[in-house]
Amino acid sequence: MKRSRPPSRTRPSARTGSRPRSRSRSRSLNVRALVALAVMAASVAIALTMPVRLGLDLRGGTQIVLETKSTDTTKADREATDRTVEVLRGRIDALGVAEPTIVRSGENRIVVELPGVQDPKQAADVLGRTAQLTVHSVLGPAENPADAAEGKTEAAKDGERVLPDESGQSLRLKDATLTGQDVKGADARFDQQGGAGWHVTVDFKDSGSDRWAQVTGEAACHPAGDPQRRVAIVLDNKIISSPQVDPSVACGAGITGGSTQITGSFDDAEARELALLVKGGALPVPVETIEQRTIGATLGDEAINAGAWAAVIGTALTALFIIVVYRLMGALATVALLCYGLISYAALAAVGATLTLPGLAGFVLAIGMAVDANVLVFERAREEQAARTRPSTRSALTAGFRSAFSAIADSNITTLIAAALLFFLASGPVKGFGVTLGIGVLASMVSALVITRVLAEFAASRPAVFRRPRITGISSTGPVRDALLRRNPFLMRRPRRWLAASLVVLVVAGSGILVRGLNFGIEFTGGRLIEYSTATQVDPERARDALADAGFPRAVVQSSGDGDLTVRTEELTDAEAATVTKAVAELGGETEKVRDELIGPSLGEELRRDALIALGLALAAQLAYLAARFRLLFGTAAVGALAHDVVILVGVFAWLGKPIDGVFLAALLTVIGYSVNDSVVLFDRVRELLGKERKTPFDRLTNDAILQTLPRTVNTGMGAVLILASLAILADDSLTDFALALLIGVVVGTYSSVFTASPLAVELHGRDAGTRPARRGGGKGRGTARPGKPDRQTPASRTERQEVP
Repeated sequence: MKRSRPPSRTRPSARTGSRPRSRSRSRSLNVRALVALAVMAASVAIALTMPVRLGLDLRGGTQIVLETKSTDTTKADREATDRTVEVLRGRIDALGVAEPTIVRSGENRIVVELPGVQDPKQAADVLGRTAQLTVHSVLGPAENPADAAEGKTEAAKDGERVLPDESGQSLRLKDATLTGQDVKGADARFDQQGGAGWHVTVDFKDSGSDRWAQVTGEAACHPAGDPQRRVAIVLDNKIISSPQVDPSVACGAGITGGSTQITGSFDDAEARELALLVKGGALPVPVETIEQRTIGATLGDEAINAGAWAAVIGTALTALFIIVVYRLMGALATVALLCYGLISYAALAAVGATLTLPGLAGFVLAIGMAVDANVLVFERAREEQAARTRPSTRSALTAGFRSAFSAIADSNITTLIAAALLFFLASGPVKGFGVTLGIGVLASMVSALVITRVLAEFAASRPAVFRRPRITGISSTGPVRDALLRRNPFLMRRPRRWLAASLVVLVVAGSGILVRGLNFGIEFTGGRLIEYSTATQVDPERARDALADAGFPRAVVQSSGDGDLTVRTEELTDAEAATVTKAVAELGGETEKVRDELIGPSLGEELRRDALIALGLALAAQLAYLAARFRLLFGTAAVGALAHDVVILVGVFAWLGKPIDGVFLAALLTVIGYSVNDSVVLFDRVRELLGKERKTPFDRLTNDAILQTLPRTVNTGMGAVLILASLAILADDSLTDFALALLIGVVVGTYSSVFTASPLAVELHGRDAGTRPARRGGGKGRGTARPGKPDRQTPASRTERQEVP
């Protein structure tokens, strides 16, 4: 009897089963490539057609912040401020300032930017004549001309006042008959037919027409040449025009019809300015200058050049570093970094953002953040490559991008929180830093997660790369990780010792706040800061003595930059500032004012309050986000480490006597967002290990997470240090302290994530569990140290293995 054979079964080969997976990967790669090409094409198009608008600190000019004030009859609300903006816009446009900007900020503030205006007195004259326009009958010449010359009006009776006219003659004026509210409009015109030349035509509203007829009718009753036949138009306690009533006007009849002409020996500029003052003099509410900044064009050009060199050299050093560490993948990441620069520039142009000097620093700083994302991916790919029995570079990269995504997203969101706080709570150029930093963070994510991935996966699938895995840079775990896993140090054996060490550093640095105090900049105290460039270098002590003799004994004089001199005083008028400039010029010869900043005391107090609010909100927002994404335990530990970093950074600046100003606030909030990245990556790994090894003690898990993420921490820290060192050495003086603060923050943040946040998390976890963490490696009854699992931590092979297709 023949035994029947079972029917043969066909099994799909591995090669056949891998085809759908390979096609899916190819489709994903194609889609990402198309997205990357679309983003780059759009960026190139925007960069070529839409230039980025430079801030005044980069192109030179004057910025003035005005605050509207309520009167007995009118409240300085949003509507009144909007009307004031329109009047001021007409003034500025008529004076021919190129590309001015005037916008309302908040409820009752107006920000005015005047590019190219280097004289703050000129800018103040343009915007300062903002009182209401008035029209007066002239009662005759003043008995005491000195009253008008000195600006005195107390001698006036029954609402009368004494003012000099255009020629300097003192006139007694009757109480105002008309105000700017009665003026409908005014235009400068040229009379070619009548030969009158340039004149100003004024139109009145209905009520103003009758009053104008009354005041000109009274003036017409006096003989020609008599001062009482004149009508005075006054603006800001100054007669801007006092024309005589034409002899053709009858006594008592006046000029009717609701329109009149002011003639005289005007040229076109004088006629236009007079029309502008008559038409735009009627502001709904008075305004007060609370902030004024003037930057010389030379200083702006130098800042751009220095910032550009810092960006180029910092990027080159960072690119060289990641190429050395990650070889081919590092070279591809460098290409992605160049793409990041183009995307960031195009995004700034597309949203119409203004690039300021701190914003330029934010642009450079975001390069380090783009490197951070690439390092996270490549380190995870190294782990995946080492853990697989038949490793493939492309599959390891895919797993690396997938595993690193949550850490990249979390760390960038914490930085975006800091950027948002800077945008909403900061002022002036620092607000531009918040915008640039936010755009840079988003662009860095696109660069790392889309462009780098397309380039890396395409390169990894090439046969030449497949046959030579060493050139990829991710076929081995790297010397740092190998050394750590070989020695397997138990850093969290005694967490309280690390906390004690952190406390000592905190006390030493923080004591500088009590011993030396904080050197607040004028943004927070109010006052005026003027920087001069002199022909010959001036000794600060001599300048201090000269200013004391000139009546400014409390002036703070310091050297800055290449022989420049900075004078900081209490709030000064323009006349007092001119006295300071004269005193400096007598010592230094030819003197150029390269920077002039004026901050009112009310604004300084407000900025101090906003700084404290921003700091508190930053810590609270980080705690809330980390608690929501991880656990309250992790969020508390990370925010505790952040508070530790903040106190140390402020304390170090106190010991060094560095200014605590708006730029420092930007650096401080950036440190909060940037240094928490290390804690986020570490706790993300702890969370991952907790899901895999629930029976392993928490202190051992935390220790394993530290050892596994430390290579990433070292590599990203190096990238940031190279960028910031370039800024500190090459950038503008005002950015030197900014880069120094960030350098301190990066170093302290790297330390605190490992030796402050981690021990704090271990201690908090021990308290939550109701017991102290067991000591490792102690005597009897203390437990025995559990060796790390070599098969889990140690790579499958520390030397690169040939990949198998």
